[in-house]
Amino acid sequence: MHRFFMTGEPLNKDKIIIKGQDAAHIRVLRIRPEETVAVCDGKGLDHICRLIRADGREAELEIIKTEPSSAEPSVDCIIYAAFPKADKAESIIQKCVELGAAAIYFFPSERCVSRPDQSSVKKKEERWHKISEEAAKQSGRGVIPKTGVIDSFEKAVKQAADADLPLFLYEKETELSIASPLFEKGTSCKTVSVMTGAEGGFEPFEADQAKQAGMLLVSMGKRILRCETAPVAALSAVMLCTESF
Repeated sequence: MHRFFMTGEPLNKDKIIIKGQDAAHIRVLRIRPEETVAVCDGKGLDHICRLIRADGREAELEIIKTEPSSAEPSVDCIIYAAFPKADKAESIIQKCVELGAAAIYFFPSERCVSRPDQSSVKKKEERWHKISEEAAKQSGRGVIPKTGVIDSFEKAVKQAADADLPLFLYEKETELSIASPLFEKGTSCKTVSVMTGAEGGFEPFEADQAKQAGMLLVSMGKRILRCETAPVAALSAVMLCTESF
């Protein structure tokens, strides 16, 4: 079944109007009147609808039934990734949305090679939102995960530390595996945060700041992961250990 996200509220309790690119997409897909599609409200509810009409500019649909989105995980996992080089952020967003992340934020750290200026951040955020939306549609998500920039390492740590289970991936941590706190506390948490470094990882003083803020320093094992691999691998562990797959 084709899937779309609505903007705004339903026209009434029985009807939804879709405009813009999604309306044009309905026409391109040659979805005909009386065929059914899923229209998500972006808040975790799916409206199963019957197409009434579509002209490329807008589509009118009749709501048949409304149900909770089945693809949303039981825990909100927020990814905080240090700015990567080139377009790696786009890959991180796409894969993390597919795996169930609630949000993906990027921040500067000491070893970041890429440090976008304010003029380029807005364009990046617009592009990131589009990637998040497309990945959410493709993977059947019930929400469009938020994406954005946090302008300092300190702010990112403070925000990440507010989660029920805040995890800081540190390549020099040798004692605590990411699986240990997840198996111990994961299923009882509502929120989990995962903080990952850029190329070259984190500086020791950054790990100290995270620890002092209340984050758990954890290891992903003996292998060194690329900065675009670490968030995806860690999120997979979170989803598995919290029974969200």
